[in-house]
Amino acid sequence: MSLEEQQNLEATYVMHTFGRKPVEFVRGEGMELVDDQGNTYLDFIAGIGVISLGHCHPAVAGALRSQAERLIHVSNYYYIEGRGEVARRLSDLLNNGAPADAEPWQSFFANSGAEANECAIKLARLHARKRAEARALAAGVGEDEARAAAAAAPRVIVTLERSFHGRTMATLAATAQPAKQEAFQPLPDGFAHTPLNDVAALEALFAARGDEICAVMVECVQGEGGVHPCTPAFLAAARKLTEERGALLVCDEVQTGVFRCGAPFAFQRFGVVPDVVTIAKGVASGMPTGMCAARASVAASFEPGDHGSTFGGSNLAVAAAEATLRTLADEGFAERVERVGAYLRARLAELPRVTEVRGLGLMAAADVAEGVDANDVVLRGLGEGLVLNATGPRTLRFLPPLVCEERHVDALVEGLARLLGE
Repeated sequence: MSLEEQQNLEATYVMHTFGRKPVEFVRGEGMELVDDQGNTYLDFIAGIGVISLGHCHPAVAGALRSQAERLIHVSNYYYIEGRGEVARRLSDLLNNGAPADAEPWQSFFANSGAEANECAIKLARLHARKRAEARALAAGVGEDEARAAAAAAPRVIVTLERSFHGRTMATLAATAQPAKQEAFQPLPDGFAHTPLNDVAALEALFAARGDEICAVMVECVQGEGGVHPCTPAFLAAARKLTEERGALLVCDEVQTGVFRCGAPFAFQRFGVVPDVVTIAKGVASGMPTGMCAARASVAASFEPGDHGSTFGGSNLAVAAAEATLRTLADEGFAERVERVGAYLRARLAELPRVTEVRGLGLMAAADVAEGVDANDVVLRGLGEGLVLNATGPRTLRFLPPLVCEERHVDALVEGLARLLGE
């Protein structure tokens, strides 16, 4: 079927929720994608940060093939082969650099980053309720009074301006971008927003509403917002304030996690330890998978029936996640991502009409000069054999597969130099 025929079919039968680029990819390997005409491209968006090990990595493809021939899905009513091993691997990665006796992490398996964040929102509010009820009972009040204390527990979750946590109604409410929210009002309440890296504003919010706050949810590096990192001072303040109030610190690592920023998780680059971490995108290198991981003492707030998922943690998803995490850990990707990421940022900074470069590991953004349309650069990039992405009219974002090498960066910069010079 030709691209034109495909476009006509989608125009008639597929909802128009994406502005698609005029290309159809039919196969890939490593950093490369091939379209239906046989043209080859270097992929610098990786399915929006998803294809950690590159396209069709043998470990992932082999795991999926083997699992699909044996069992695809049985539901969470039963034990799933490998699920405990994946959760253990995640716990070890989350405790990377922590003391040997550090508390383990427990994971809920979902299908996406939005679902992982929904789980974190529910867990934060439920944990606050159970904490309030337990404190009331410890004070010697009756069960009715304890239930009343639980009902009055903090429920507000603080998020940051320009954040992005998903497109479900709750995660959209958490996403502090009014332009994305306006058409879908009324949204669920219980969220408050504060500026990125403004410690004084965060402290003022806690001073005014601290008794209402059950959690602070942050992206250590805002991805959809244009790759803006938190400062260590801001994350330290968020950790201090939440600990003082008995609130949770939730790190949304949907885009930054799983070695994307060098360390297994971005929070490990900032010297803080959160209570809850949400994970998706790169954790299964292309298979839809998400997790909400929490320290065991926090995860204990969930009981059977409090949350669930039909497809989350399926046999196929677990097989892909296990292969991905094992390969990333065993082949030493942390050092590679640090090295190539630093090279990427340095080369981008050399480009004409690039005004600022930001990022961490293989997560980078380049702001272009006024008069340059980043979306136009993305479209024309296809002609240079480059798959690019823009998060705004003047911001190019780069999320290549973690197998990216310096030679791929050189090819990217050569193509961008031509695009930006036109």
